[in-house]
Amino acid sequence: MKETVFALLSIDTWTEFWWVVWGLSAQALFAARFIVQWIASERAGKSYVPVAFWYLSMCGGLTLLSYAIYRQDIVFILGQSIGVFVYARNLALIRKEGRIRALDETPAPGAQGKGRT
Repeated sequence: MKETVFALLSIDTWTEFWWVVWGLSAQALFAARFIVQWIASERAGKSYVPVAFWYLSMCGGLTLLSYAIYRQDIVFILGQSIGVFVYARNLALIRKEGRIRALDETPAPGAQGKGRT
């Protein structure tokens, strides 16, 4: 059984087996972002990208990047590195927008229940 699985995965050791499991799990995590985005869009009745999409992208991208580094695949490393930068930037913009929105909803001193203008 072990020989069949190792041959199927083109690996020779248990260490490589666990790295393949890691890589496949990373790919599943990364792919889950599309399912989340699809469900959110269906619920919204329009194309919509929820914040969870970016978190799944970041987590999946980082785990795939670690697998790519283990495999020493420069194409895979560069692709995931650029993606991780984009996901981080989007999360930073979302966080910044949330802080601005929170400030806008904070009543000004002396105001009764009104947001900032």
